[in-house]
Amino acid sequence: MGNRLSKIYTRTGDDGSTGLGDGTRVAKDSARVTAYGTVDEANSAIGLLLAGELDDGIRDLLTTVQHQLFDLGGELCIPGHAAIVDADIDALEQQLDSYNEDLPPLKDFILPGGGEAAARCHLARTIVRRAERETVTLSHHDAVRPEAVRYLNRLSDLLFVLARVLARASGHGEVLWKHERRKR
Repeated sequence: MGNRLSKIYTRTGDDGSTGLGDGTRVAKDSARVTAYGTVDEANSAIGLLLAGELDDGIRDLLTTVQHQLFDLGGELCIPGHAAIVDADIDALEQQLDSYNEDLPPLKDFILPGGGEAAARCHLARTIVRRAERETVTLSHHDAVRPEAVRYLNRLSDLLFVLARVLARASGHGEVLWKHERRKR
């Protein structure tokens, strides 16, 4: 394990820079810091989802995802480091298929909502999508393993399906977009 923090503030970032996991100093608004910062934000949004009532299967799945997102943040924070592997992505796909199996096919777009847990899940999904975009942006200037982008892509899909499951379980149901709500 790395260094333990005995003091939370160091003052080393007061100049607008931060240290990466390999000791390199970069600007706090660099593409790398933006990418792993948004992964951290996504992890926090999943923590907010976990703070509510969830069935044990979803709770266990999301706790595993939180650990994987922490690993992914480390991968993005340490250039050249690998933490997410194909098996992590495969596991997300298996869960995605399992939860999606009993859902009816979509014929309309779904609005974020459907009860508190579903709404929190939609929020986490959109933050994961942003993390994915920012990781792709990072990949335009620095090496990023394709597993990182694939993981985020699959995770956002999984969170969409979980939001559908949670909306139905809450009794609120899914909120469908009414595209013909205005008469022309």
